[in-house]
Amino acid sequence: MGDIGIRDDREAGRLEAVAGGEVVGRIEYFVLDAPGRALVPVHTVVETAHEGKGVAGSLARELYAVAAREDRAVAPLCPYVAKWAERHPDEAPAAHPELIRAAREWPAAHPERF
Repeated sequence: MGDIGIRDDREAGRLEAVAGGEVVGRIEYFVLDAPGRALVPVHTVVETAHEGKGVAGSLARELYAVAAREDRAVAPLCPYVAKWAERHPDEAPAAHPELIRAAREWPAAHPERF
């Protein structure tokens, strides 16, 4: 992946991949605190010039690492992150179905966020 760093902009709800001071990819997410604690990724974007370089996978891996450090689950609504988790079960523990259900309901209850 070269000289790309990853930073968590929690306030904006973005995990960002940065190269040369520019954001080259991101996972947009929200934080769920009830019924359980989870990070909920909703969208993954990689700039065209950086596609195919492992940026999205590195972002997904770091999202799970951040969640683990915070003792949170990851309840992926983003199709890319969900597929990545299926391919990496050792790094991406499955979230409880109740947590996934709550994550799916959260955006409708918080339209100002989206």
